[in-house]
Amino acid sequence: MATMTGAQALIQSLAREGVEVVFALPGVQIMEAFDALYEQPGIRLITVRHEQTAGYMADGYARTTGRVGVALVVPGPGALNAAAAVGTAYASSSPVLLVSGQIDSASLGQNRGALHEINDQLDVFKPITKWNARTTRPEEIPNMVHMAMQQVLDGRPRPAEIEVPFDILPATSDIELLEREGTVKQSPDPAKVKEAAELLAKAERPLIWAGGGCREADVTTELAQLAEALNAPVITTPEGKGSIPENHPLSVGTFYYGHGPAYHTLPQSDVILAIGSRMNLNPRTPWSLRPDQTVIRIDADPEELDRLLQPRVGMVADARLGINDLLAELGGSTSASQWKNDELEDIRQKTTEDLRALAPLQMELAETIRAELDDDAIMVAGTTEIAYWGHLTFPVLKHRSYLTSSYFATLGYAFPTALGAKVGNPHRQVVATIGDGGFMYANSELSTAVQEGINVVTLVFNNGLLGASRADQMNRYHGRTIGTELHNPDFAQLAEVYGALGIKLSDRRELGPALRDALAANRPAVIEVPMPNLRPPFQTPPHGLDAVIG
Repeated sequence: MATMTGAQALIQSLAREGVEVVFALPGVQIMEAFDALYEQPGIRLITVRHEQTAGYMADGYARTTGRVGVALVVPGPGALNAAAAVGTAYASSSPVLLVSGQIDSASLGQNRGALHEINDQLDVFKPITKWNARTTRPEEIPNMVHMAMQQVLDGRPRPAEIEVPFDILPATSDIELLEREGTVKQSPDPAKVKEAAELLAKAERPLIWAGGGCREADVTTELAQLAEALNAPVITTPEGKGSIPENHPLSVGTFYYGHGPAYHTLPQSDVILAIGSRMNLNPRTPWSLRPDQTVIRIDADPEELDRLLQPRVGMVADARLGINDLLAELGGSTSASQWKNDELEDIRQKTTEDLRALAPLQMELAETIRAELDDDAIMVAGTTEIAYWGHLTFPVLKHRSYLTSSYFATLGYAFPTALGAKVGNPHRQVVATIGDGGFMYANSELSTAVQEGINVVTLVFNNGLLGASRADQMNRYHGRTIGTELHNPDFAQLAEVYGALGIKLSDRRELGPALRDALAANRPAVIEVPMPNLRPPFQTPPHGLDAVIG
């Protein structure tokens, strides 16, 4: 036990929990915390230009490293700015901790108009966090930080938010710091493992459906071993990309809005093992699950097991522990699978042909980008047509190498999220694909990238439109276009003004050499790519289903 301020207790507790980076924007209620960071050289402070991007950077750092990403903001407008990023982390099952300042304790709940006051700020974050709390005394801070870190990492990873009032940070008390503890991962019920293994061993057409829970559990090796033991093809969701290398013979690709290999595999499958996925199959597809098909689910979140469909066997478990227990139970069992290698290769080929017919330009760009990147390069796919199609067309070869905003579909998240990913992985290539509308949300963080040496390459696909909304107007509103045209700067010149490398293409075919140069430049880079407006996957009927969907 030692005498220290609440701010020192906060920062030293974060350090003891293994935090190495804090993304923050200063303000009066958290200046004591900044001063305490001055005394803590083991934590790198990265000052951003907007609280929302502090949260996005923490998210990109967290999802690509598996460690907790921490953002520090002032209360009121700062916390509200960060809320969109916290919501994205919640949707993406990402281990993010938001540390928010607060007004002084005596003013809480009084509605006196204190600087940055929000009455019941905790309630703002309850729907988008797994756990949140506010301290009332300096000596409570270590336990609050410890609890937050445990909540963020135990079971299904999701964000937490903690608040420290203005007057508690400088207050002095005798405080006992806590030691870091290991996280608790849920093992599956052995009886359910046995039942699931028996069903899978007897399956003639087993199929594995891998979601974001596989990403967070780092099951690349184990998932491949299970697929090989069962001779089962693997489909991933966009969140689960990289859970198995997409050049593995049993990987058949990604499912997204009715597109992808599910069209050629799901109708034939008799037993489907879903791991860490919400199983949110698009209801418009006529080839979705049937009553005669057996579904087995493994999920760290018990609420997900029965939310969208009820499985024959549902196991609450960490994905890695669940897979390992299944492998042990299967032992030397002989698989009854009738999938043939040439059949799966044919499915991959048909899927590629379908996608090339629907989105030839998008496929070409995905192939160009992939050819220039290392196998372990990190791709952050924004909310833009190229990135949407990239869920389906961009092969991911290593785990924790592909990021989406999941169901939150947060416009503008990709560039700052990529910055956080690069901070956590300085020796890996990091590329963000983003539209012109999305890039304008956070282009000011180019100054942060230059100042901090965060050498991300950002591909800005410029069509002068809010493209998906424009396509919606053309398709559903009979061409009645309003409010979807954009006036943009020259993005390459904008990058140069900030001190980054700017490259403006006159033709999309210049992308490969430009990306090669940007990756070799060892500085933040923006490549502006001219684009026509394209129809996104969720506005495009799956191949051969136009008559069904209309």
